Amino acid sequence: MDLLRQEKVRKYEEFVDCRLKPDLVRAIGERDKLFQQQKIYADLKKNIENLEKNGVTHLRSLVNIGSEVYAQADVPDTRHIFVDVGLGFHVEFTWSEAVQFISVKEAKLEKEIEDYTNVFASIKAQIKMVCEGIRELLQLQE
Repeated sequence: MDLLRQEKVRKYEEFVDCRLKPDLVRAIGERDKLFQQQKIYADLKKNIENLEKNGVTHLRSLVNIGSEVYAQADVPDTRHIFVDVGLGFHVEFTWSEAVQFISVKEAKLEKEIEDYTNVFASIKAQIKMVCEGIRELLQLQE
């Protein structure tokens, strides 16, 4: 009977270590990626609003062309911008269209962040429940 309990404890520990903990790490990583995207869109929205508020129609800037190598960029008309809409596609928007798209995208990202938060709260609860089961099995042995 004692060997049966030890085997159950080992299987539960293995389940926590090999399944639940990696799932938790993955869920946290995905949520962090969503937070990063949310920040990028918020920054873009703020920059568009600043351009609009200041009436900037011509812009010179340094652009990272890869490997921290920068090139001088001249934007003759800032009233139209390209926004990454996902899957490698960029769409040309006016300022107001871009702000409207970003607002929709931010709401979608917020929902996804909430979903991932619920997922890893559930995984944490499962880990806690399995650990409690292991503790109870170990107390039965004494």
